[in-house]
Amino acid sequence: MQMQVQAATMVNLSPLFIFLLLTTIWLVPVICDGVDSCQYSSAVGDPGMRRDGLRVALEAWNFCNEVGEEVPGMGSPRAADCFDLSESSLSHKVTELDNKLGVGKAFPGLSPKAKNDPDLYAAEKELYLGSLCEVDDTPRPWQFWMIMLKNGNYDTKSGLCPENGKKVPPFKPGRFPCFGKGCMNQPILFHQPTSLFDDDIMKGGFNGTYELGSTTDSSSSSFFEVLWEKKVGTGGWVFKHTLRTSKSYPWLMLYLRADATKGFSGGYHYDTRGMLKTLPESPKFKVKLTLDVKRGGGPKSQFYLIDIGSCWKNNGAPCDGDVLTDVTRYSEMIINPDTPAWCSPTNIGNCPPFHITPNNTKIYRNNTSHFPYSAYHYYCAPGNAEHLEKPYSTCDPYSNPQAQELLQLLPHPIWADYGYPTKQGHGWVGDGRTWELDVGGLSSRLYFYQDPSSPPARRIWTSLDVGTEIFVSDKDEVAEWTLSDFDVLLAS
Repeated sequence: MQMQVQAATMVNLSPLFIFLLLTTIWLVPVICDGVDSCQYSSAVGDPGMRRDGLRVALEAWNFCNEVGEEVPGMGSPRAADCFDLSESSLSHKVTELDNKLGVGKAFPGLSPKAKNDPDLYAAEKELYLGSLCEVDDTPRPWQFWMIMLKNGNYDTKSGLCPENGKKVPPFKPGRFPCFGKGCMNQPILFHQPTSLFDDDIMKGGFNGTYELGSTTDSSSSSFFEVLWEKKVGTGGWVFKHTLRTSKSYPWLMLYLRADATKGFSGGYHYDTRGMLKTLPESPKFKVKLTLDVKRGGGPKSQFYLIDIGSCWKNNGAPCDGDVLTDVTRYSEMIINPDTPAWCSPTNIGNCPPFHITPNNTKIYRNNTSHFPYSAYHYYCAPGNAEHLEKPYSTCDPYSNPQAQELLQLLPHPIWADYGYPTKQGHGWVGDGRTWELDVGGLSSRLYFYQDPSSPPARRIWTSLDVGTEIFVSDKDEVAEWTLSDFDVLLAS
């Protein structure tokens, strides 16, 4: 009845007024659909990386996401650069003595069992640095953006890494890169504390190399660097990344992460600190970022436009720290056009069992007429799953502290509804752009393994990051990129 009254009333209105009225009616929901609309609030402590008082930290992992052994003189591989800006000066919260803390050296809150254990010491040092950097906020405090480095060398003779969470004996080399004893070392790390220059530009950074005894200016050595820069009172921080592999270190990873402020983060089985003051849950969140890839890192560079990580058990229950039953879950969009689709009609074991379209149509991988094989680089199932559909591929059992599941995506038209790249080359070298990604919507429809008849896991994501994994390069390769405007937006 109400619609009939409105229609009768509109008959007596001028055509121009009717047009303006209809335009107004239909524009309102369109405006509210954007990430700058009233429908979204930021999940991160520093929305869009625009806060003058920066909070950034660095962590370095060995192949099994631990420390293993510290580099002499470097301390534990956790460091931070946190400061407030007041009256045209920077007030740093973390000293270089804090950053150089290593096993055997006490700090507030250090437990006796961690004092001489490199793995536990690093985990508790992260909490300590977080306490120095912490910013009070609603609904909870937050600490810092996290730069993550990882060395992909694995000395299989060491027996350091568990297999799907289980301690296993050493085994013969050959499956993983390693030049011999010591190949799993942590890096040499240098810090340039953020400084304020005459033109009101703030700059700082971390850099280093994995070649112990080498220098960062050697062209034959591995190298990593993250520099940050911002003008006081305007714009946002721009993070400039460089990663170079070498013959001795052909598999390296460098990401900038927004992690949980407590609990577990992606691939990390210790209490963490980070930037996500509210954890995003599928399907109601988006990610906005600006990425400009300068150099891609060669054909083995799995460059992630976005990588999301979480943890839940195969029965759908949240992770609780039991590495035998916890499973790390990852989904990654790889934008390097040299990355092929290992998933294919002739190799469906590298594909997820099914694909779900935006209208919730399920397409099984044996449907060769409709399954989007070229949208998937690789799917691997958790090694502790007990009810897998054959054929299947299981994920590397050593590179996480527990079993892991991995779903790697490639640019494809099927991702268009989510704002993801739709063809090879989108977002790659020479095509820097700002992305608005419906990560929540897409991740709600991705396949992740669960035991039959188990209740669906809540897909709550504890890490979101951008960066590259140069995967066992055949020669020395260099990747360079800038990241800015990073934000995680929750739908209200």
